[in-house]
Amino acid sequence: MFDNEPVPGRNDACWCGSGKKYKKCHEASDQKMEYLYDRGEEVLPRSLLKQPKDIEGIKASAAANMGVLDYVGEHIQAGVSTMDINRWVEDYLSAHGAVSADLNFEGYPYSVCTSINDVVCHGFPDEKAVLQDGDIINVDMSTIKDGYFSDSSRMFCIGEVSPERKRLVDVCHESVKAGLAAVKPWGHLGDVGAAVHQVALDAGFSVVAEYGGHGIGKEFHEDPFVSFVAEEGTGPILVPGLCFTIEPMVNAGKPGIRIDRSNGWIVRTADGSDSAQWEVQLVVTETGYELLSW
Repeated sequence: MFDNEPVPGRNDACWCGSGKKYKKCHEASDQKMEYLYDRGEEVLPRSLLKQPKDIEGIKASAAANMGVLDYVGEHIQAGVSTMDINRWVEDYLSAHGAVSADLNFEGYPYSVCTSINDVVCHGFPDEKAVLQDGDIINVDMSTIKDGYFSDSSRMFCIGEVSPERKRLVDVCHESVKAGLAAVKPWGHLGDVGAAVHQVALDAGFSVVAEYGGHGIGKEFHEDPFVSFVAEEGTGPILVPGLCFTIEPMVNAGKPGIRIDRSNGWIVRTADGSDSAQWEVQLVVTETGYELLSW
């Protein structure tokens, strides 16, 4: 096979662990992957495909992940500090048998990312960062439960925000929906990125190229990288079982960014314009996709 992994006999147990005979399980899919690979398409290893038991594990993790975001949505308001949000996250996850995937990941020192106004991503929780009326904030949650990873983020508008900020938040959300609509089994991942990008461009906004979505499930960051400035018809094949995030970072101004040298993490727009991000996690199915975390 293209991925150098063994191929069972037709009447042997399938490699996926379903207990079914190979001919009744993944044989046809494997043959299609091999055919596409031979035609020069980018086909990811079968080891990245999530099986039903994996999906159930991810859903259990996502229930805690989304529960935190629901809690944040119910309590966030002007006067709340981003460190308050970090405490909410830690308390909620602890009460639900889960832990933050962010904490200590490659040295990241907090349990959640809180990115306000011109912060593109990786904003640090801070007692001094108190939310003000008119702010927009992205709360990015990543959770581990029973060895499975989930990841999603939401934008929150604090009090009365300006029409310009509200439009940015809404357009970013619409771009995610466009990306989801472009997920087609046996299509290309680039179709997703191109759909996201077009929505932002049509609105007069820009999309950050340096950061994107990623595979996820058994590890925090798996292949593939999901670019939101990709071209249609490019990138890996969307094989059923592939699990990844759609999480564009849409800037009101230009796409340039700068990273805070004092900590190496916090990313801001280079021109000081506002930025918005929404994130969902999905798995490709035989008929389209299933949302797992949002």
